[in-house]
Formats: sequence, structure tokens, C-alpha cells
Amino acid sequence: MKAKKVLAGIMAATMTLGLATNVFAEDEGKHIYVLTASEDHGWTGAVATFAKEKVEEINKEGTYSAEVVTAASASDQITQIEDILAGDTENTAIVVQPLDDTVQSAIQQIVDAQVPYVAFDRIIDAVSSTAVSNVKGDNSGIGAGAAAYFVDKGLKPGDKIYVYEGDTSSVTSLRDKGFTDYLTGAIEFDGNTIADDAKWTEDDLKSITYSGAMNWSRSDTKTSFESLMGDASNADIKWFYAEDDELAMGILEALNGGGIDDATKEKFLSNGPVITGCGGLDEFYEVLRGNSYQDIAEKCDGLVSVTYSPAMIQTAIDDMVAYLNGEEVEQDHVIACENVTAENVADYPSF
Repeated sequence: MKAKKVLAGIMAATMTLGLATNVFAEDEGKHIYVLTASEDHGWTGAVATFAKEKVEEINKEGTYSAEVVTAASASDQITQIEDILAGDTENTAIVVQPLDDTVQSAIQQIVDAQVPYVAFDRIIDAVSSTAVSNVKGDNSGIGAGAAAYFVDKGLKPGDKIYVYEGDTSSVTSLRDKGFTDYLTGAIEFDGNTIADDAKWTEDDLKSITYSGAMNWSRSDTKTSFESLMGDASNADIKWFYAEDDELAMGILEALNGGGIDDATKEKFLSNGPVITGCGGLDEFYEVLRGNSYQDIAEKCDGLVSVTYSPAMIQTAIDDMVAYLNGEEVEQDHVIACENVTAENVADYPSF
């Protein structure tokens, strides 16, 4: 369904999934606020860095003005939105990366003020239908990408797999489900589904062990992996699906440190482990580039990072600009995942 912005600036308050469009290409004078986390917040903070690049581009082009406004907490972000809405709402547009679900109330205020907005990354279901566009990475695709890489590297049904999970949110649930859905043949990755003779049954899936919430923490993962390897029998596990590059780095740091018995470490590495991450962390990309941890990487049968780049914020900003230009915008805008390996890492930005 399409939403139309009429001459008086009234925006439709609700839209179903589909395409949003503005009937007027001439919408000069609009100021675009891009609301993100502070730049010292890891992946979410890197969003601000990429947002500033795009904002500079918009300001140089001159059709619209734009600025990045960062927040250290959800309460700060809510206050920022309220301050923006206290000004000239007729000439305002907003791109927002909600810091958590409590920002829903402020987003409803944006809707009530008839200000067009694009939501990025954390999509709040209760208000998603009111957005010009909901731009997000494909969390299920991250799991599917990791599973597809494992299969390409020789994973067989019923092989032992260890999953390092991020947290207890829907993000982790989707990354878990995408992984198993690919293995059972329920979904595809990069246009391909798993071969029939490689599909996993429900019984096969019982060989997957889940870490529980690592809180997206490298240090927590390092400690957990050291504990796991405290039982030398676990050195036989070849397949490690880490749901973030930080978690993958935790595994590498554990292997590089002194917290694992040397004999166990040697046994583990002789098995040719395969480790996945996701996100685009420069430290992990440096491993893929061949610039660090090579004494470990060279003993692995494979390392991969599935894309989930903070640079996606630039797509969200592009969607708002397109809307203001009167172009059609996809409301449910999911950005497909790709697998980044040593062979193609030069083609992808890191943070």
C-alpha cells in the first residue's frame, strides 16, 4: 500500500507493508534529523559514523539539510525527539535508530505530529506500519549464511555444532532460527537451498549446543570458550557459529591466550575448526585479510563474517531522501546478507 503526503503536509498515520511514496517531488527546505546511539557504543555507535558520512553528502548536495543527533540512552533519545517536535514540524523529517523499545512512545509522538520518519535496525512492531520505511538487516539471513558456509565446508547432518548466542532478544531467536531453517531446507541463502542429501532432521538438530546469552561480549565468550575447552572431549567440536564478530573474536582470543591447556588447544586446532561471525568488525576483518591471528587462522578450515553492517544506516537515510523526492520507497526494507571471507573481504567496509 502507498502512503501519500498531501499539500498541507498531512502524512498518513498508518501504512501496510509495501511501498510508501510522496506525491510531491518538490519538498525543499526539509531538515532531516538522524537519531542514533553515541559513537562509543560498538556496532550501534558505528552507525553514527556512517550516518555522518551520508549527512555530509546531503548537506553538500543542498536540496535538504541534515544533521546527526546521538544519544547515550533511550531516555536521552526520547527527550531529543520531544525537543525536535517542539520546533517546526512542517519542515522536519526523522530517521531514527531506536535505542530500545521504550522509544515507542516518542515514535508515536512523531506519528501524531504528522512528521515522516524512517526506522532503522530496531524495528518496533507496534508502530512499524506508520514508518515511511523500516530498514533492517536480515537476522534470519545471518543464521542461514553461517549454516550455508558450514555446509560448503563439509558439515554433515548430526555433526556437533556449538552456537555462541548474543542475548535473549528476538535478534538472537531469529539468528538461531535462520541457522536451523537453512539446515532443514526451510529457507535459502543467496538464492540456494541445502541439497536434499545434506538436509538435517529434527533429530539431527539435537546435536547443536547453545551457549546462552553472551551479552554480545567478547570477554564473556572468551571465558565461556575456555571453560568449554576445560573438558578436552569438547576439542572434537569443529563447527562454531558465533552470532557476532565480537563473539568470534572472543574465541580467537581464547585460543591465543593461556587459559586453555596446550594439549587441548593443539587437539582442537588439528581438527580444522570452522568459525563464523557477523557484523563487519574491523578486527575480525583483519584476520580475514591475513593481518592478524594467522597462526590460528591458518589452522582453521574456514572463517567467515556474515554481513550486518552499521553502514546500513545510509540506506535508511537514502530512503527518507527518496521519499521527500516523491519516489516510491519499500516500507519493509530488509537488506540481504552476504558471506565475507578471505577471498572477498576487500570488497566490504568494516568498522
